Amino acid sequence: MGRFLQLVLDMFEGGPAPAPPRIVPPAVQGPHRPSEPLAQVLPKAHYAHPRATRRIQLGNADVTYAFRRGKRRTIGMAIGPDGLEVSAPRWVTVGEVESALREKTDWIARKLVEMQERQQQLGAARIVWADGVVLPYLGQPMQVVLDSTRALKKNSAQFEPAEPSPASLVERMPLRHTLRLGLPLNAEPPQIRDAVQAWLMRQAKALFVERLDHFAPQLGVQWQRVSLSSAATRWGSASANGAIRLNWRLVHHKRDVIDYVVAHELSHLRVMDHSPRFWETVQSVMPDYAQRRRVLKDEPLPPWS
Repeated sequence: MGRFLQLVLDMFEGGPAPAPPRIVPPAVQGPHRPSEPLAQVLPKAHYAHPRATRRIQLGNADVTYAFRRGKRRTIGMAIGPDGLEVSAPRWVTVGEVESALREKTDWIARKLVEMQERQQQLGAARIVWADGVVLPYLGQPMQVVLDSTRALKKNSAQFEPAEPSPASLVERMPLRHTLRLGLPLNAEPPQIRDAVQAWLMRQAKALFVERLDHFAPQLGVQWQRVSLSSAATRWGSASANGAIRLNWRLVHHKRDVIDYVVAHELSHLRVMDHSPRFWETVQSVMPDYAQRRRVLKDEPLPPWS
């Protein structure tokens, strides 16, 4: 059954991935190594995908999963925020699909638990829109301050970059930027959120244009236009006509991570797939792209609501 399994992980592929990234299983290679007993990995539990169409018992876990068929050559399985999703070629029987799932029982068990814990952590980190809220900007904390007493126009924003102090240098304290909003202290959470989002989107657009202009000549390509995306699961996309879409929430990450996504999408203007030639193209301008790419998976952003 190993030959049926989908072995590719690429967060930029289409389809509904993780709001944290979806997880796909590793390759099955060589003799099967013994794994931890399932009872130790997954206690008796029920995992239900909201769009579930099939059910399977995997050890102690009752798992309902979303299943679909399509034009593909392998059985694919992925763990997302909603649970287990499985896709299969039309010619593969349900029995073969279930055998593939049982073959990956321990992997599925671990990842369901990990994803559940991850979702709980993200929920705890959810942004509370009020005076003094702190959120990341270019990899550093930024505090939002409501200030209608200054010479700020209503709903306007003023950015004050962090300046290191002697104490912060000695203690290696993280620098904190300030974003002042021309809003009263009793502003409603949606007002604060929308004002912050508008400012971040303006910064994102300007930064994306700058980085696109930086990497395009190195890759020997020309981009035609850039637009901002608010997608929950994709950081960017590129069209053969030179149109680039980038998720504005990338501005929460450090510049080197943003540069990776920009270089990734520009590389698609040369190679419109994720073949080895594509990754060689990315690597030609960014030798450490894998390390930067990993940050997008390992450092999820706080939910935006």
